[in-house]
Formats: sequence, C-alpha cells, structure tokens
Amino acid sequence: AMAGGLEPHMEALRRELRASDPTVLSILLALLAVVVTFLIWRFVQGRRSSRKAVLLLGLCDAGKTLLFARLLTGKYRDTQTSITDSSAVYRASNDKSASVTLIDLPGHESLRLQFLERFKAAARAIVFVVDSVAFQREVKDVAEFLYQVLVDSTVLKNAPALLIACNKQDVTMAKSAKLIQQQLEKELNTLRVTRSAAPTSLDGSSTGAPAQLGKKGKDFDFSQLPMKVEFVECSARGSKGEEGDADFEALEKWLAKIA
Repeated sequence: AMAGGLEPHMEALRRELRASDPTVLSILLALLAVVVTFLIWRFVQGRRSSRKAVLLLGLCDAGKTLLFARLLTGKYRDTQTSITDSSAVYRASNDKSASVTLIDLPGHESLRLQFLERFKAAARAIVFVVDSVAFQREVKDVAEFLYQVLVDSTVLKNAPALLIACNKQDVTMAKSAKLIQQQLEKELNTLRVTRSAAPTSLDGSSTGAPAQLGKKGKDFDFSQLPMKVEFVECSARGSKGEEGDADFEALEKWLAKIA
C-alpha cells in the first residue's frame, strides 16, 4: 500500500527527468527505490515490535501454568486448571533489556478459543505445550486445537514464530519430540483432507475460501507454514522433582532469540 501510494510521484519524476541525462535518471530512481524499500522495512518492523506477547497454549494438564511459573520465578509450585489468563514480563537471561510478555491461556476446551481470540493479534510468538506422556492418547485433540490456531486468518497474516514444547520429558514414558512432530503432521494432514468447509477465524467469521493448510497436493509438514516452527523437549517439573530445577534450556534460548 505504501509503495502504491508513492507510484504517482515516481511517475511524475520519470516524466520530468525523461529529457535529462539517462545516467542521472537511473541514479535518482535507484535512490528512490532504496528509500521506498527502507520505509516498507520500517513499517514491517514497527508492526512486529508492537507485538510483544508470547502466548502459552495447549490442552488442560499439559503443564503450561507450571512452565509459566518456572520461567518467571525458577521455583516449583502446585498448579490448578486455569480458568483465566495470567501475564507477566519475561526478561531473557542473556540480555535483560530484551523482554516479552508471557501470557498463559486456559487450556479447557470451552475457554481456550475465546482467550486466544482476545490475545492473538498481539502475539509475537506462540509456545504450544504438549503433554509428552499423554500425547498418544490426546493426539487427536492436540491436533484439532493446533489446526484451529494455524488456519486462523490473523495467525496466518502475522505468522508469529511457533514453538512446540514437548513437556514432561522427566517421565520415562514421554514421547520424543521427533515422534510428536511426525504424529502431528499426520493428524493435521488428515484434518486438512476432511475439512471441506470454508475455514472460520476464531471470532467465527468465514474467510470465504476452502481451508488450506500447507501446500496443495502434498502431504502436510510444518515447513510449509508461513511461520517458522521448531520443536523442543523440556520438563517444567525437572528430572530431580519439586526440589530441583526445571529442564528447559532449549526453551529459554528460543525465548531469548525471539525477544
């Protein structure tokens, strides 16, 4: 839109300089192109900097609230199923001047979409927390929620960085991040095939186009999405239990990178 608005001025400049030295004209147009590119870059960066939230999403009992508490205080605490959001400023350990707002959203099926609707426009990044122990049992529900997030028009437009945090890795029966990625891609591909109706955003409005996740004609994988997707293994509880530290170094590094 910004480039389109400058086009009439560029055309006027071309007419005025058409009779001039072609070399001068080329230099001036090149400089103008640089200025336009810079203005567009500043506009995009400004929009990104206005999005300071990192949303913690996931099903009930995935460990979001404990992860939230551990990231902010480093301490273990008993948690209960959340029925509202919690937010706090998180400062990256490697750069205290870099900060984001962590927002822990309820995972209950009746609440999660309405809270996501409230905060999605402010999301610089999303941490989708998965219970690695219960994953095999919950895979369809996890994929359903993740699908709803990924086809939302606001999420598609803003393309916030996405981290799938495979939590509870301190438990022997926990599934690996690689297996979780493979199973989610398979389930999301199935959902894509079975969803023939036009997608709706989280506010219930239809986009008027057929649902399309990934590339048409190819089996779905996360590399096809407009946002960068990464998987990490972590444990909010930690391998030493309540008295020890959490095990989420990879998550902290990721947060520092996007802050």
